[in-house]
Amino acid sequence: MSCWQTLQDYAFRSLGYGERLLPRGEYTLCDQFVLIGSGMIWNIYFGTLAVLTGFLFANLLAVGKLSKNPLARKPAEWFIFLFRGSPLFIQFFFAYFLFLNLKSVSPIFDPLSAAWLGALIVLFLNTSAYSAEIFHGALLSIPRGDMEAADAYGFSGWNKFRKITWPTMLRLAWPAYTNEAIFLFHATTLVYFSGFPAWRQQGDALYYARYFADKTFNPFIPYPILAFYFILLTLAIVGIFGAVNRYLNRHLPQNTKRKIRLRPNLIR
Repeated sequence: MSCWQTLQDYAFRSLGYGERLLPRGEYTLCDQFVLIGSGMIWNIYFGTLAVLTGFLFANLLAVGKLSKNPLARKPAEWFIFLFRGSPLFIQFFFAYFLFLNLKSVSPIFDPLSAAWLGALIVLFLNTSAYSAEIFHGALLSIPRGDMEAADAYGFSGWNKFRKITWPTMLRLAWPAYTNEAIFLFHATTLVYFSGFPAWRQQGDALYYARYFADKTFNPFIPYPILAFYFILLTLAIVGIFGAVNRYLNRHLPQNTKRKIRLRPNLIR
């Protein structure tokens, strides 16, 4: 089979299109690149939606944690503590167990036991907690002079938060938030490695890398391919978030702009 034929047969196999059976017998380098690349579609799906939805929820949590009202502050504090204090792998495990029990209660909960929704919810909650702590720290770091200047110009309430507090918070938090987004995309490899099963062998990039490693007894080909894809994905994330960072700091002199530095978290 030519590499072009392999691409046609397996490029979208992780989504259920193309050949249903995985290749057997002789596993070419093209087979591994195409199938692992096909699995990356799921990693991008999980990471993108979790980052977008988690960003909004994290802002609410950060504001809630800073609130003087205990009815808003305490739930935010405990939520952040719960999801930052437990490993993501364990969160996947317990979430899948919970979703299976809910599935037995009513058919309306059936989608929760599928990775496309259940795992996405776990990633959304996890990144919301970590991002909220980053944004909360940025809120505490806003220079007092900025707030005094806002008061002097007559800003108050929602108008002050929207035009002064929130943009300044984003500018201060964005480099650290970029690293959180990178780590979240890397953490998507835990989805099918933990409790959520792959339906009809339609898994993510790590799922296919493990398949080839098990079949060939040689992990030194599929896993470097997996790393290569994630390096490309990381470069894309750094480029996109870097463009946003430049936009947030567009009003500052060039020598005072906060630059994004890649600082991956080895242990979470």
